[in-house]
Amino acid sequence: MMKRMTYIFSFVTALVLSSGAFAAGFEFLGPHGDWDVFADKKAKASVCYIASVPTKASHSKKRSDIYVLVTLRKNEGFKDVVSFHQGYPLKKNNDVRVQIGKKGYKLFGSGETAWTYEAKDDASLVKMMRAGSNMSVKGTSTRGTKTTDVYSLKGISAAYKTMRKACSK
Repeated sequence: MMKRMTYIFSFVTALVLSSGAFAAGFEFLGPHGDWDVFADKKAKASVCYIASVPTKASHSKKRSDIYVLVTLRKNEGFKDVVSFHQGYPLKKNNDVRVQIGKKGYKLFGSGETAWTYEAKDDASLVKMMRAGSNMSVKGTSTRGTKTTDVYSLKGISAAYKTMRKACSK
């Protein structure tokens, strides 16, 4: 799990610190509903991801960027890695909760980002995202502020298929 966590943290940090996905060498492959698809131009599409922003976000004026990514890193064997960038430092030892319909998930936080505890949970979460219509994400900041963000899942299946195709080359 430590190797996976280190990779995820490094990838998201590099992405966020760049001046955008384009500057990081990512090509925008298009929108699908409320989701966008990107592929790494330099690595011959060995890294692809889909991204979305919440349709509703609480306390959004006091937060940095808020988004969710589903990442595929073909050459390193990572697929369907789900990460939620909350836009604030997450309270330690306090799970971020994701709800899709009646199915709930607990994620761990590090810095401003939350991930599933196990890779099998990523696969299950992506499956539920593709079957659902929206998802809510609840987190708590280091200051104790509770947030709830709602994401539309419209277009995620088409975006996911485009991502998988782009990274299969």
